[in-house]
Amino acid sequence: MTQICEGEKTTYLERLVFNNRLKVILICTLVTLFLAFQATKMRPQTSFEKMIPLHHPFIVNMMDNREDLGGGNSIRISLEAKNGDIFNKEYMETLRQMQDELFYMPGVERSGLRSLWSAGVRWTEVTEEGFTGGEVIPQSYNGDEQSLEVLRNNLLKSGQIGRMVGNNFKSSIIEVPLLEVYPDPEDKGKLLNLDYQEFSHLLEKQLRDKYQAQNPNVEIHIVGFAKKVGDLIDGLTMVVTFFFAAFLITLVLLYWFTRCMRSTISVLSTTLIAVVWQIGLMHLVGFGLDPYSMLVPFLIFAIGISHGVQKINGIALNSSEADTPLIAARRTFRQLFLPGMIAILADAVGFITLMVIDIGVIRELALSASMGVLVIVFTNLILLPVAISYLGISKKAIDISKRDAVREHPFWRLLSNFANPKVAAFSVVIALVVGTSAFWYQKHNLQIGDLDQGAPELRPDSRYNKDNDFIISNYSTSSDVLVVMVKSKEEMCMQHPNLVLLDELMWKLDNTEGVQSTLSLITVSKQMIMAMNEASLKWQSLSRNQDVLNGSVGRSSGLYNPTCSMVPLVVFLNDHKAHTLDRVVNTVETFAKDNNSDDLQFLLAAGNGGIEAATNEVIKTNELLILIMVYICVGVMCMITFRSFPATICIVIPLVLTSVLGNALMAFLGIGVKVATLPVIALGVGIGVDYGIYIYSRLDTYLRAGLPLQEAYYQTLKSTGKAVLFTGLCLAIGVATWMFSAIKFQADMGLMLTFMFLLNMFGALWLLPALANYLIKPEKLAGKKGGSLLAH
Repeated sequence: MTQICEGEKTTYLERLVFNNRLKVILICTLVTLFLAFQATKMRPQTSFEKMIPLHHPFIVNMMDNREDLGGGNSIRISLEAKNGDIFNKEYMETLRQMQDELFYMPGVERSGLRSLWSAGVRWTEVTEEGFTGGEVIPQSYNGDEQSLEVLRNNLLKSGQIGRMVGNNFKSSIIEVPLLEVYPDPEDKGKLLNLDYQEFSHLLEKQLRDKYQAQNPNVEIHIVGFAKKVGDLIDGLTMVVTFFFAAFLITLVLLYWFTRCMRSTISVLSTTLIAVVWQIGLMHLVGFGLDPYSMLVPFLIFAIGISHGVQKINGIALNSSEADTPLIAARRTFRQLFLPGMIAILADAVGFITLMVIDIGVIRELALSASMGVLVIVFTNLILLPVAISYLGISKKAIDISKRDAVREHPFWRLLSNFANPKVAAFSVVIALVVGTSAFWYQKHNLQIGDLDQGAPELRPDSRYNKDNDFIISNYSTSSDVLVVMVKSKEEMCMQHPNLVLLDELMWKLDNTEGVQSTLSLITVSKQMIMAMNEASLKWQSLSRNQDVLNGSVGRSSGLYNPTCSMVPLVVFLNDHKAHTLDRVVNTVETFAKDNNSDDLQFLLAAGNGGIEAATNEVIKTNELLILIMVYICVGVMCMITFRSFPATICIVIPLVLTSVLGNALMAFLGIGVKVATLPVIALGVGIGVDYGIYIYSRLDTYLRAGLPLQEAYYQTLKSTGKAVLFTGLCLAIGVATWMFSAIKFQADMGLMLTFMFLLNMFGALWLLPALANYLIKPEKLAGKKGGSLLAH
């Protein structure tokens, strides 16, 4: 260190920054222009595979058998006849036109497109002369009364009632499998990724709006992953509105805090620069905006404002004793760069720990947010003090700071009692009782996974969930499906011993709570054997004669693969709640453990239920791991910073209390631990540690000056208490606007983060000094210069 600033010791970094202020501003300006250009190219982007844990055994099995299963990404479109039933010429013509429209839509797997108009949808019956059958809609159909009556009779014999046709005959379904990557219609050599937002808009414009306008007697209902994600992205366009609202509220509060328009504009400008850098960097590394990473700019804005407030507060305090804005800025930089850097590293750790979750969108969120908080080092810790060194702070703000420095503050004096031994004992007891009660409550009530039907990411009254409710209410087959893949050697899937075991598993699943029904080639085989024996119910069983078995499943196309080595067992579920999925998975895994062999394996799992089950297992496995990793990393950084185990305990314990209370709140509100809420755990801890670091760094300084604990805490509150309160408000405001989102998971995240940010702030102001009363020995710190990196 060298004495070059009014006899004060300065660091190499300080000299490097402030001796080259114009260069710093120029470099930041050029970087901002470049990254702003990159940010303009950012577009909404997501994919089916990014939303699922690709390396989980269930998903590996699904991907290995994807061709035989027909893919996992599809939509279902139900065309409802509002008056009457489907047996009228106008309805059937509308259905035909919709199928033709879908056939030419980009991203549709045309070979798998099915509706009543598809040639592969057939009816079969047994007569005195044997089996007869044909297409449900015959080639002779012309829309007259006789053709419609033939259609009705064919449907009754097709087995499609409750599956492709509603139980009340008032609607029918078009099944639309999708391709993640498809050839460009204009350039066959080029491949395009499915754009979910664009595809969702096509469904609305070319199907729902168009055909409901043409035929007022019909209503269209659309469900499926692609439509859900498209609706999510549309709902997230409101983020711009929320961001603008958060910006205006922060502007008002920031001016009220600083009483200086120059400071207010400086903090907001540098923070917006951080957001621009973060979005630009996301595009540079190849990321797009998906429903999860769309939230990251909010977090970066809130974190940037919180650190900016600390810098402005420090500069205002130093300006009362400094001759120039440059000296005040340099002193503040010297005092707060290291605690700010540690706090930002803690924020980054909170995000990085999310990388252990094997889901693409969460890993991209973790990387995007980590880049964003590291950017704040340059914008809010370096660029902001440099800018203020030129602009300075208004005389009014400096006068207020001088007056606050010398006058008595009744509010801070009252809060300083938290460091009083008698109050501290009471506080610790309250924290212990509340924490223990909350831990017991969350242990018995907090659940993993989705707790609602339909798409829990969307509001219950959203169009998608209303469409989903219609399909659930009018069809026998649920939209929640889990598929078990029964693997055998080639040409062995129809062997009687294998089918017997499959039949036994189907019986166990049919008697499992939460299972609506099951379907496999066993279902077809039993029906055909019964039909061949005068439809007698006593023949509705598997034949021991292999030739009879082969004949009974010969017409069950789609229920086994071309090499007869894989049979899908489709399990229709009442819902996709975690308890339902756990029961089904346990039933299959127990059966597989007892019956798997080299010749036959029962593998989990495909379908949306299988994906949900895999996701729940990933979350269940990583929930505690993430929390432990966050606390270890935060604790290590606090130890490195303060070189004190008691100081680390004082900072970390309030965070632990907040985590426990946050989980209890989730259990109370009926919010499950899932992909959307798991990041809250890491974010709440990683960002919440900022309060404790800033408070303890000041407290440590006053304790080393020889002040008793309560007086040292009072002086800490006088110098940084207002900034900590404001920081809590800024962080909370930055995410509180999410609660008004049309996207339910975003609203849930906003509610939980607001709660955790405010509670972390309160915990740092209330519990930290109480714990310090028992763990910190002021007399041992008095007069010491070392011991803490922040003392240097």
